[in-house]
Amino acid sequence: MSGPGGPHRFRQRLAVLLVLAAMGIAGGVAWALLDSSLLAVRSVVVTGTRLVPESEVLAVAGVRPGTPLIRVSTAQVAARVLTIRQVLGVQVTKSWPDRVVIAVRERTSALAVALPSGGFDLIDANGVVVQSAALRPPGLPLYTTTTAATASLRGDPDVAAAAAVLGELPASLRSSVTSVTVPSPDQVTLSLSSGVTVLWGSADDAAAKARELAILMRTHARSYDVSSPATAVTS
Repeated sequence: MSGPGGPHRFRQRLAVLLVLAAMGIAGGVAWALLDSSLLAVRSVVVTGTRLVPESEVLAVAGVRPGTPLIRVSTAQVAARVLTIRQVLGVQVTKSWPDRVVIAVRERTSALAVALPSGGFDLIDANGVVVQSAALRPPGLPLYTTTTAATASLRGDPDVAAAAAVLGELPASLRSSVTSVTVPSPDQVTLSLSSGVTVLWGSADDAAAKARELAILMRTHARSYDVSSPATAVTS
């Protein structure tokens, strides 16, 4: 027979042992996550880069090998990578047990700006300089501007309007555009390789404007105004 309180004392001891075991497991998990090399960064993978060297992304990201993966802040890493001028967007993820993946989305050149000293700055739809080039790339229209420095074009609504219009043009027309002039966002003017000038207006009603322009171009005029499709004219 068990002594007085035997079963009760046994249950107490068992409860204590279970609590200690749980604490030990929790401590082991915390150690593995926070301090050990078992779940630490062993590699950082960069994808999506074409213009930006992978080494630059890694340097700016600042993820040190050996850092416990749980301590890596994906938001902070992403914020650092976004400081690279050519980077438009980035997604940083943890790939357990030991990898960080940095997926970069680079800016795309939409227009070329001639430099006073020669060559061109290639800018995106936000007016950010993506890269410089000695020659204007084929198919990239020249953006005519009186601004002295392309750095001041960042966030320019005229640049955004030009890029928006180019993005809405039919492929057949888009390929013949050599330059774009924007007196104001609703007065985008296209110069074609044939010498024809088209006052396109804003990016709105692109399909209607394209239909009207196709009809008007049968007249072989030198200038077309389709900024208001309902009252398109030639000269």
